Amino acid sequence: MTKYSIGQFSKLSNLSIDTLRYYEKQELIFPKRDQANRRFYTDHDLPWIDFIHRLKKTGMPIKKMREYTKLRYEGNSTIPDRILILNKQLATLQFEEKRLQEHIKFVEEKIETYNLLLLRDIVEHI
Repeated sequence: MTKYSIGQFSKLSNLSIDTLRYYEKQELIFPKRDQANRRFYTDHDLPWIDFIHRLKKTGMPIKKMREYTKLRYEGNSTIPDRILILNKQLATLQFEEKRLQEHIKFVEEKIETYNLLLLRDIVEHI
């Protein structure tokens, strides 16, 4: 098992040292400690930190991420609860996607309106 210092793990995970410390403070990650009480990470921590980072990108609030993390560490008996959290986040994302599509349609229609006005002006000047 390879042990990584926070600096090494920061480079591996593409997250700043401050972000890793923040995630630890928020109880999203739990690095191990050596005899000198220095935190270290292993290869097993990388997929989890990637997952946490992806949850963040979905807009999941830290509070929900913390709840998910707690359930994960409690074991497989909590899988139904974790699925529920992920389903709620999925519903949120789908709602946001629908809103975004409505905004895109609005802008596309406005562009079309302007293009028609420009075309009409060109035709009138011919």
